[in-house]
Amino acid sequence: MSDQRPENVDTPKGLALAITAYLLWGFLPLYMKLLAHVPSIEVVAHRVIWSVPVAGALLVALGRTRDLRAALRNPRMLGMACLTAALISVNWAIYVWSINNGRALDAALGYYINPLFSIALAGLFLGERLSRAQIGAILLAAAGVAVLIVQAGELPWAALGLTFSWGFYALFKRSLPIGPNQGFLLEVLILTPFALAYVLWLMAQGQGHFGGFGADSLLLAGAGVVTAVPLLFYANGAKLVRLSTMGILQYIAPTMIFISAVALFGEEIDRGRMIAFPMIWAALVIYSVPMLRQMRRTA
Repeated sequence: MSDQRPENVDTPKGLALAITAYLLWGFLPLYMKLLAHVPSIEVVAHRVIWSVPVAGALLVALGRTRDLRAALRNPRMLGMACLTAALISVNWAIYVWSINNGRALDAALGYYINPLFSIALAGLFLGERLSRAQIGAILLAAAGVAVLIVQAGELPWAALGLTFSWGFYALFKRSLPIGPNQGFLLEVLILTPFALAYVLWLMAQGQGHFGGFGADSLLLAGAGVVTAVPLLFYANGAKLVRLSTMGILQYIAPTMIFISAVALFGEEIDRGRMIAFPMIWAALVIYSVPMLRQMRRTA
């Protein structure tokens, strides 16, 4: 049923798929900003619903529908897919809320922290050995988060929510014993009954934004495409590169989000962020330099 488990190495195909996914995610805030007037949960519901035909068409084209049918009859597989589906839905909800409520910098912060969180998870659960530099980078990033907490007087819950939900999603997704395309379709199929029920309830209450051929309807339907395409790139790439390498590549998306937040959305960098962001960037450099040297030697 599952695709052959690859060795824990980086492959050119995996790198190309992963980089493409992160570039697409970097542009995603520009699309989501067009839906800022729509409640975040409604946007997420449509992301789920309209991802199904995209992912389904791909699976039919690849001739892998038999794997999906077998997965639907496997209780253990369904249980694991329910877990990853729950994690990705939480991540989407926090992300959409952050972008559409003037907190895109928090989204960038969350995805900057996530690579270091992925490194920690790789050491804890996948047996990847962490160097002193890596441990130091994780501690420095944690100190940056502490600065934000002290400055703001509260947890940066949006950033941490994105970090934890995506970090554990990436970990469990890697362990899901099914092909990446089948796995993604399985996840959105699990979420679809809840999403569809919510959208129908909104329509019955006269509160929904979907209907007819207006701009909102087209944008909400298109949310499925901008959701499914990069995630499918990511899902296929994640099994062809090391989790730690995915952590390095993930710098692409938050950098693009950061630039959009400041240059296009007009968000301000307060004192806490002025201290915390450089600390986290320094942590990423501390980790990345040895890793890049190792990758160069390997190549």
